[in-house]
Amino acid sequence: MREIQTVRGTITIRAATEDDVAVVRELRLEALRVSPTSFGADYDVDSQLSLDTWRERIGNNTNGIHGMIYIATVQQQLVAMTGIRRQGSSKMQHNADIWGVYTQPDWRGLGLVDALIMACLDWARSQHMMAVKLGVVTTNAAAVRCYLRCGFSIYGIEPVSIYDDGMYYDELLMACRL
Repeated sequence: MREIQTVRGTITIRAATEDDVAVVRELRLEALRVSPTSFGADYDVDSQLSLDTWRERIGNNTNGIHGMIYIATVQQQLVAMTGIRRQGSSKMQHNADIWGVYTQPDWRGLGLVDALIMACLDWARSQHMMAVKLGVVTTNAAAVRCYLRCGFSIYGIEPVSIYDDGMYYDELLMACRL
């Protein structure tokens, strides 16, 4: 757990636990609804999942072995989140992927994502990872700048990666060597 000071007060960055299932689910669904072009997951599909399915998904990413979910809270209110997971293949388990980066609009611009990404990178280092990767739509300039600040570099483009509301979006592929 770490705390960061912002103009809006103290923000706590910590690992999510299974007790956070309901609030993580709520924020994740908000992310899919508010920023559909930023995620491969679909709000209409994920909103139909049972709480038990969410508990299982979140539980798989809070055990510290396969991955983690990090959250930013202000006085117990969840305002930002991201996850990191080890790649599954035995030949690729030295790499991890960051997923689900989201900050509520009122809390953007305060460095929360930087702190969440650094928590993910710290976890990856503790797991002896060699690299952490992520994808970000090319139209999200603020996110690209954040990831560059955190030590990521662009290594490619995945064309027509996301389809939403009749439009295709390319993703920048980014990596941070540890």
